[in-house]
Amino acid sequence: MRKTICAGIDLHGNNVMIGVVDEKGKRLKHQKLPCDLERIDNFLHPWKEQLKSVAVESTYNWYWVVDGLRNRGYPVQLANPGAMQQYSGIKHADDKNDAFFLAELQRLNILPTGYIYDPALRPVRDLLRRRMGLVRQRTALLLSFKSLYARTTGQTMPLVRLKAMSPEESKGLYQHQDNCLIACLHKQHIDHLDQSIGLIEKRVLSCARKLPRYEKLMSLPGVGRILGMTIRMETGEINRFKTPGQFASYCRTVEAKRLSNNKKKGENNTKCGNRYLAWAFVEAANFAKRYDEDCRRWFDRKSAKTNKILATKALGCKLAKVAWYVMSQGGLYDRERMFAQLKREK
Repeated sequence: MRKTICAGIDLHGNNVMIGVVDEKGKRLKHQKLPCDLERIDNFLHPWKEQLKSVAVESTYNWYWVVDGLRNRGYPVQLANPGAMQQYSGIKHADDKNDAFFLAELQRLNILPTGYIYDPALRPVRDLLRRRMGLVRQRTALLLSFKSLYARTTGQTMPLVRLKAMSPEESKGLYQHQDNCLIACLHKQHIDHLDQSIGLIEKRVLSCARKLPRYEKLMSLPGVGRILGMTIRMETGEINRFKTPGQFASYCRTVEAKRLSNNKKKGENNTKCGNRYLAWAFVEAANFAKRYDEDCRRWFDRKSAKTNKILATKALGCKLAKVAWYVMSQGGLYDRERMFAQLKREK
């Protein structure tokens, strides 16, 4: 009978440590290698036909090794380090032990795994994430421009006027040449950021339109083109979430707390999940409670019992669950299903 082999890769920024174990947990070989796909392939190749899988630690730079090994025919699993914990009483721990620990968890079928996003869509998703950073830079420059104008003139600069102004026109706002230079540079950067953000949105939208359920997501209250793209691109395969509650938890719209005897004993990992989806559904909730009558009524009732912050997060949770139904079942937003309680009270 052919033996089953498992391998673990402890990944760092400039090197990897690989450990290989057999089906009984016996350590066969380990080696520290540079971040070179060819050398990693050469090391693993003697066991390629026997490999059950290769467990790669999910660090900031896992793309190249996971995609590279999968393209070469290796079965790869992405290990979730946040869900793994070695025995705390261990006396000596190093990279070799970490690599063998990953392989051992894989051998025992108890390795906590992460989601490997589609390599073809991953750059598009990352491009949309860069848009958020550019939007924050643009907002900071807009606020700085308005602040300078208020300090030097005592007047308020309308945002519409600021956006329509050219860099040369901004120089005429002040008498001091240094203030003119600041205003001109700020406006140039704002205009350049507008162009970059527009290019990103155009590119991502051309890809998002081809994805199933994207158009239907915009039937949700508070969800427009940008939020629809964010939710769809960040979710990936919706089938990996079996229930709407699991998806809402991944979106960080569920409270992270630990209870014992109906008493709060602490908080669990509040950062577990996707921070971009968390932002998207809070934004959607803020728009929904402003423009949708049913959402506003539900929000007012919830905020009267708790507070506005918790009510906004709770509305975001409801929207996340509805988004799960839309993406998994292909239907449109059903207001009667989302607000059945309000309908009964009419």
